[in-house]
Amino acid sequence: MYTMGDTPMALEFSLVPQSVPRIETQLRRIVTPLPVPESLPILESLHRCEPVAMRGQAPVLWDHAEGFQVFDAYGNKWIDWSSGVLITNAGHGRKEIAEAIAAQVRHGLLTSYCFPNEIRAELVEKLASILPDPLKKVFLLTTGSETVECAIKLCRTYGLKVGGRSKHVIVSFDKAFHGRTLGAQQAGGIPALKQWITNVDPGFIQIPFPDGFRTTDVSFEGFERALRESGVESQNVAGVILETYQGGSAAFAPPAYIKSLQQWCKGHKALLVCDEVQAGFGRTGTLFGFEHYGIVPDIACFGKGISSSLPLSAVAGRPDVMDLHPVGSMTSTHSGNPVCCAAALASIDLIVGEKLADNAARVGAVLHRCLKDLAKLHPQIGRIDGKGLVAGIACVQPGSKEPDANLAFDVVRRAFHKGVLMFTPVGYGGATVKIAPPLVITEEAILESAAVLAEAFAAAV
Repeated sequence: MYTMGDTPMALEFSLVPQSVPRIETQLRRIVTPLPVPESLPILESLHRCEPVAMRGQAPVLWDHAEGFQVFDAYGNKWIDWSSGVLITNAGHGRKEIAEAIAAQVRHGLLTSYCFPNEIRAELVEKLASILPDPLKKVFLLTTGSETVECAIKLCRTYGLKVGGRSKHVIVSFDKAFHGRTLGAQQAGGIPALKQWITNVDPGFIQIPFPDGFRTTDVSFEGFERALRESGVESQNVAGVILETYQGGSAAFAPPAYIKSLQQWCKGHKALLVCDEVQAGFGRTGTLFGFEHYGIVPDIACFGKGISSSLPLSAVAGRPDVMDLHPVGSMTSTHSGNPVCCAAALASIDLIVGEKLADNAARVGAVLHRCLKDLAKLHPQIGRIDGKGLVAGIACVQPGSKEPDANLAFDVVRRAFHKGVLMFTPVGYGGATVKIAPPLVITEEAILESAAVLAEAFAAAV
């Protein structure tokens, strides 16, 4: 997601150890140079044996993680503002999740393909019980990209059924990130990520996302106008897919826009798909992100925080849509893996039982207040987006909306040196500092880490 227009950027942490000030608080500890000299053989091994594309994150060799903290093996600990990559909603290393995984392993069933198993039945029933109507059929997969591919397949199959072969267009939004597989990247709105495709399917179109910052027209008329300008006839749209909030910026659309979009989809027999891979399971202060819009989509895609640990994802949808494909024609090798299902059941129980969505709303309000105060101090902060425990800080050249990737990267680097861990900047121009701590984080930890962020910004600018 590091893009400047159509040109990929390559900002990368150095592997030369750097002396940094010693940090010692109850929540953070930095007592070595960074990266830790003793960790270099392993980091260099990864560089030798993995593709260059796997580089880019802060060179901390994770040893273990607990709650909202990450530890290396050399005495350092960080407040985690990454959740891995928005995975550990219920917190890192939760013993309840670990015990559920271990119990399933001891039980002796590690995989069963699509042959039935009891724990898969428990999970799909649990998901159907907490999802609103009409999202009552659930298909388990492994990654978020897979769920988007499945949603595209369902939209086009539905389009064929209700409108014939011409009803195949998938509408999505610019700057969107839906994954790294072929269909997901064609639905995505980042041109640099599609260069390898060369022959992009013309049945995928992107229109401006109404974020109120880079797209100032947030009226639904803008959607209809963009559709016309793309040369697409409304009756040929099979589905509209959007991230509930844009992963690169944490920007939400206006609720009135999304409600109008839902009505438009109903009127034109198109399916509305919400990509909840980042937003689902409490992240935004509600159990599901689409609740902020007062709508329920026809299809929802889930992943990341669904298990707070192991690879698992899910597509939930209207029964008539989910049943479009006949027996045996929409399957996956690891669908409903029993060990991953055990992790997801435990994670969902923690998120619901501990009311972590409520904590995300409460503590998130503190976070966003701190970020708004920070933005008042720095014209280099062009925009703060997000809800609950997700936020995006758009770094810009002062007096403009031009992204400043170098500033964003420097802020993340300085925060890392001070004991707050974030993933490398994302979004438009690679210039958005993304904040996404585990939902168990405390107000005390938010205030301490927000102070570190303020120090990092002050030094970087």
